[in-house]
Amino acid sequence: MKQVPVYLFNGFLECGKTRFIQETMEDERFGVDEKTLVIVCEEGELDYNPSRFSVKEYKLVRLDEDEFNQKTLNELDKEFKPDTIMLEYNGMWTNETLFNALPENWVINQVMTFFDSSTFNIFNQNMRQQTFEKISIADLVVFNRMTTESDKINFHKAVRAITRRCDILYEWTNGQVDRDDIIDPLPYDINACPIVIENKDFAYFYRDICEETEKYNGKRIKFVGQVALSKNMPENCFLIGRHIMTCCEADIAYSPLVAVGKNKVEHMEWIELTATISIEKHKIYKGFGPVLKIDNIEKTEKPEENFATF
Repeated sequence: MKQVPVYLFNGFLECGKTRFIQETMEDERFGVDEKTLVIVCEEGELDYNPSRFSVKEYKLVRLDEDEFNQKTLNELDKEFKPDTIMLEYNGMWTNETLFNALPENWVINQVMTFFDSSTFNIFNQNMRQQTFEKISIADLVVFNRMTTESDKINFHKAVRAITRRCDILYEWTNGQVDRDDIIDPLPYDINACPIVIENKDFAYFYRDICEETEKYNGKRIKFVGQVALSKNMPENCFLIGRHIMTCCEADIAYSPLVAVGKNKVEHMEWIELTATISIEKHKIYKGFGPVLKIDNIEKTEKPEENFATF
């Protein structure tokens, strides 16, 4: 099956998605000799002007939510046989709807999420789950319509609390575009031995070790976590972690790491663990991941905070 790259444009209504796609389709360097399928999932203030497209051949379709499904998209793929897909996704639809609808041979090549800087804080406060979903899968987040009153730090923190994998751009009303270059210092000393993770910093530690695993290889670590045991686990192995709230209370989830050692622990008990991190293959990860080789365990009380957060 021919794999077709999908460029996904995310964001709420009137955030600049249509303008960006229009300008891309006008660019003579983009897919001139390719067949491009443009799928639009919402009606915005700005409409497309296909007469200005520079691509060899295109098809522009608009889909409602009940039409946005794998059957419809498969039919479009079979009928038009696109080389590239530009997908302007509806800001109110979920990631689950998106991934369930994509045909097997459609591969997301890049995710660009757009926000109007003048309305971002309102959306982030009142529609936190939708904002989180858009940022969580983004390769690039663009804050446009920036003015002298816009707070880059506020936008930066909102994105980095969710992911550090994406790039961030700030587009000003005068046309200037700045790449985010704000450095986020970790709230703990990664060069300490051991690295001591305070309870309030566990969420930052867990995100960092999951995103930049290799830099922790060989490091000694010390933190308080809750044990999880299962009959299916290998001998002398258990999970240790904390519940983390990434977005809202509905998404609180136990976020553990694998610990290995002969120390006796009980399911759901709280311990202070000191261990050396080894990046290696382990059954529980179904691949490579950080394995905590136990140096010492001390039983302790449950922290006052019910869950870790950013």
